[in-house]
Amino acid sequence: MTIAGTDRTAILTRLAPYLESWIAFQGAYRGAVGIQAALRVDSDIVLDVAWGTADIDTGEALTTGHLFRIASHSKTMTATAVLQLVEQGSLRLDDAIARWVPELADTPLAPVTLRALLGHNAGVIRDGVDNDFWQRGGEFLDREALLQESRDNGAVYESDEHFKYSNVGYSLLGLAVEAASGLPYNDYVRAAIVERLGLVDSGPEYDAGRAAEYAAGHTGLTAADDRRWRIEHVDTRAMAAATGWFSTAAELTSYGAAHWFGNEILVSDASKRLLQRQETVVRAHDRDVGRYGLGFELRTVGTRDLVGHSGGYPGHITRTWIDPDDAFVLSILTNSVDGPADSLATGVLQLIEIALSPTTEGTHEAAALARYTGRFANMWGVTDIVELGGRLVSLNPRSPEPALAHQFLELVGDGGIISERVPGFGATGEPVHFTRDDAGGILSVTLGGMTLWPIDTYRDALASGRPVESLGRMSL
Repeated sequence: MTIAGTDRTAILTRLAPYLESWIAFQGAYRGAVGIQAALRVDSDIVLDVAWGTADIDTGEALTTGHLFRIASHSKTMTATAVLQLVEQGSLRLDDAIARWVPELADTPLAPVTLRALLGHNAGVIRDGVDNDFWQRGGEFLDREALLQESRDNGAVYESDEHFKYSNVGYSLLGLAVEAASGLPYNDYVRAAIVERLGLVDSGPEYDAGRAAEYAAGHTGLTAADDRRWRIEHVDTRAMAAATGWFSTAAELTSYGAAHWFGNEILVSDASKRLLQRQETVVRAHDRDVGRYGLGFELRTVGTRDLVGHSGGYPGHITRTWIDPDDAFVLSILTNSVDGPADSLATGVLQLIEIALSPTTEGTHEAAALARYTGRFANMWGVTDIVELGGRLVSLNPRSPEPALAHQFLELVGDGGIISERVPGFGATGEPVHFTRDDAGGILSVTLGGMTLWPIDTYRDALASGRPVESLGRMSL
């Protein structure tokens, strides 16, 4: 982004209430259970919000303080721990796993390197031949079971033959961290990551002593009228290095900030370059399906090159993206198996991209645009009119991708507004009219020749039994 840091923070601080509104609308529209979201820019948390329910059985409201199982985010922590030990001279990325886990000597996995395991290129079985523990059909693997599974079934591909995502592989990295540090994995990362960052709501494994603080997990839907069921939290045992961690959205932004270049509290910038550079383009069925570094996913959204990770734990789906060059972290946590964390993160990033996109004309003071903003509805859907970065924008909040569902509105003459003059299938270049009450409040908006009303007004009319055909001529 080309906007100066102070201006950027001010724009995003001003945008935060709309981001909260958009997230809440998406959550309700999609039938989500709960959403926790945080955005950190430079040293400021400009967004830290929660929407929905922490536990559908009790009806407890979700808060920003509820703890979430962040699952495969754990891989970024484990990769960080490995690079810390590399910096200390205790490990080398080209070490064979059998050097640190001698129980794997004389097995096909013996020569695979730590680097191959970090990049999911070691060909290791994903979770084991029996992994119904992911749906509570048994317990996660303990050390003995992990080693037995690795010996008996661990090698699926040759090392570096294919990218093959592996929780077993990352669990073995946890054993390597233990052997090189001389500490149990949980103790090492608690000291080297959690305490070093001053985190109080994060850790490598479920803490039963804080059970009341966790957002409950919930099943997903197979049909719109399904009942959701509560899912209990459990230990991930020897698989904590792959999937055991917990945190909050706000604390994940603190952790993510430690992976900005210039912040060397956890690892050096040189180590970050190893962790974050593209190790693999994941391609299957003639299309690219992802990119991966060492413990970090890579993705480009708009103009941002991002690193981070998703997480899928029974009942919790999570996503964090870090812009290491632009001092930016976004984290979205949800508490159902079908939680839309990834698409919500993409949508928020697109809204931010619109707000921060540089322009040489058409910007106005936010106060001058506030009188036009709101959420409106008619028979055809919902339209938000919002100020983004000093410009007035109309967008469809039902769309998960604002980049594909927005249009700038231009102020012309003495208070007139037209939709932007660009090619398009919609009513581009046409006037927008506002009808107001005596106090200046918006009674209706005519956009593309069709009337919309404030969404509460429209929904009240529907609830009162007004015939649908009369709504197009509804007067107030």
